[in-house]
Amino acid sequence: MSVEQIALMAVILLVAYVIRGITGFGSALISVPLLALIFPLRFVVPLALLLDFTASMVMGSFNFGRVKWSEIGVLIPFSVLGVALGTSLLVNLPSGPVMIALAGFVFVFAVRSVFNIRGDKLIARGWAVPAALTGGTVGALFGTGGPPYVIYLTHRIRDKSDLRATFSALFFVDGMSRIVSFLIAGLLMSAKVWTVYFAALPLMLGGLYLGGRAHVGLSPSLMTRLVGVLLLISSVSLLFKALHA
Repeated sequence: MSVEQIALMAVILLVAYVIRGITGFGSALISVPLLALIFPLRFVVPLALLLDFTASMVMGSFNFGRVKWSEIGVLIPFSVLGVALGTSLLVNLPSGPVMIALAGFVFVFAVRSVFNIRGDKLIARGWAVPAALTGGTVGALFGTGGPPYVIYLTHRIRDKSDLRATFSALFFVDGMSRIVSFLIAGLLMSAKVWTVYFAALPLMLGGLYLGGRAHVGLSPSLMTRLVGVLLLISSVSLLFKALHA
């Protein structure tokens, strides 16, 4: 890596984890598209997985008593299938189509964030199948499978504390399954990934601390929209890089 690449990576990771410290989500959605402009996805996605899994543990354990295990029990089997599919695609697909797909995925979630698109209607449990398959596949392929899970569970669980606890438990289990899948596929056998992971830990921890301590005076909806604008820029940049690679 050049000095410029290292400096840019440091800035991206710091900003991503400051935002996660403030909002509680979004680090991989921000870091993966931006880092993919500089580095191969097969390096970026495993790195993001390790950092995000560590961040989830740092930010606190979940409240077992409030976890809706019945919802997680439906999601996990199909999520594991999705993780296996996404890992296979990451290993075997050429980078161009994968980056175009990533750009499209980020763009859709960015539009939802910018316009604060959401609904309050409860949905049937059958929607767990496409949500889990998509979340697992996208998570393994792009390092950021949260949105399908978030969209599904926010339409299934009303209580905010129950929802937060269920998210934490689900993302922990999902992260573990991706780590196992990546180990089997050899994606975590790179000395470069582990070297950068350990070097980036202080940035990740510092970003979480700064985000947690920040007093920015922004409403949650405005913060979501600002993240959405950054994601829109990221998706356009990724598409440009994929088409001109």
